[in-house]
Amino acid sequence: MTQQPIQTIAVIGGGTAGWMAAAALARKLGKTVRITLVESDEISTVGVGEATIPPILNYNKFLGVDENDFVRATQATFKLGIELRDWGAIGDVYHHPFGRFGVDFDDTPFHQHWLRQRELSDPGSIELYSLPAAAARAGKFFRPVEDPRNILSMLAYAFHFDASLYAGFLRTYAEARGVVRQEGRVVEVLQRPLDGFIQGVRLQSGDIVEADLFIDCSGFRGLLIEQTLDAGFDDWSHWLPCDRAVAAPSARSTPPEPFTRSTAREAGWQWRIGLQHRVGNGYVHCSRFISEDEATAVLLANLDGELLAEPRTLRFTAGRRRRSWIRNCVALGLAGGFLEPLESTSIHMIQTGVMRLLALFPDQSFDSCQIDEYNRQTATEYERVRDFVILHYHATTRDDAPLWDHVRTMDIPETLSRKLALFRSQGRFFREDEELFSETNWVAVMLGQGIRPRGHDPLANTHDAAKIQTRMERYRDMVAHAASEMPTHQAFIDRFCKAPPV
Repeated sequence: MTQQPIQTIAVIGGGTAGWMAAAALARKLGKTVRITLVESDEISTVGVGEATIPPILNYNKFLGVDENDFVRATQATFKLGIELRDWGAIGDVYHHPFGRFGVDFDDTPFHQHWLRQRELSDPGSIELYSLPAAAARAGKFFRPVEDPRNILSMLAYAFHFDASLYAGFLRTYAEARGVVRQEGRVVEVLQRPLDGFIQGVRLQSGDIVEADLFIDCSGFRGLLIEQTLDAGFDDWSHWLPCDRAVAAPSARSTPPEPFTRSTAREAGWQWRIGLQHRVGNGYVHCSRFISEDEATAVLLANLDGELLAEPRTLRFTAGRRRRSWIRNCVALGLAGGFLEPLESTSIHMIQTGVMRLLALFPDQSFDSCQIDEYNRQTATEYERVRDFVILHYHATTRDDAPLWDHVRTMDIPETLSRKLALFRSQGRFFREDEELFSETNWVAVMLGQGIRPRGHDPLANTHDAAKIQTRMERYRDMVAHAASEMPTHQAFIDRFCKAPPV
């Protein structure tokens, strides 16, 4: 059978999702496919998601962009993890670092040895064995080295950046590789009468953009995937009740920190993200427990610098489309689903969505088995990330406000319940279905929010406790020394990737 290749792609919607998709498709497909991106200057993008996680380095590498150029162009800073305040209990502060805790001994995870040593002595906080956590607390940064014998190889990082500048950076990249941007608002979606496939979109100007494959990046409204193709939506607000975010930029009053700060508030949580030219702030909250005006007042009362623009409010429902790919339409970004930005996964989900599309790239037959596999993998990814975000809310002792009473006592997904039971028993964790977050991520949050296993892996007992203690002390000293020798975050930026003044 002769395959009919995809010859034309239309990306409906710009912003981060649209331009990430267009850039990756152009990089992979080259001139074999004609790519058109339709966006309207009249429709504003969300553009507040400014924090990322380490896999974005793979996306940049795939595109072949120079990292220092990218950092300068987007007013970016570096991110070694997340600092979480008041989550387990008011007054608690812990870091969820990138990278690993310690080194495994004879294939037994490091945290199991740490748990055993806690029963025998005081090994100190597990964060003392994380170079990213130590560097973040000290305001230091350096890129990792490849030599595994060097402790600097234990560093992992991501970025904070200005989302609007990032979209512009990717637009320049994509257009240089043949992507054509067409200005216009979509007023009608045209379907083939026989099979319901999308044939084209009609713009307000009357122009019609036709394509073989459509990428829906139209945001929460899901113009193609939902309004036209009726994908359906799994509402997860019973587990993740926050449904609003008020966001506002402020002036920098201190050098940018190499981590995202997340502070739990009475009805949600506040983010603080330092960029080179400003600070991004927002209060994610539940409208059942606080009004929009009250949430705005809380945010403005907790800014470190001068307000630079009027606050704006975003409304959302946590959940995902039941199908992200229907017929010849694939939804990416907010069109496919939304999980609040607590663990900075929004941009990552765009990245994995487009890379998964390339791995299962169709021809014009649009074989259903490829579509089904895409939808299966996407659903699993959303559900695993959902569970990790729920963990932050559920693993708390806070009883000072209705939101915290609700999330502390609510029923949780069976998949999360199973993970918690295993960890509470003997500190065990098993990664499932290539899920995004690793053992280190889960251990950091569970320990950071006060979940203490009743025991540890018995295999840790096969090692001499005194020798393990010596090795742990040596590693802890190496971490502290390496962090002290690193340049400050600001000094690193100034030397390698400082953006020109705005």
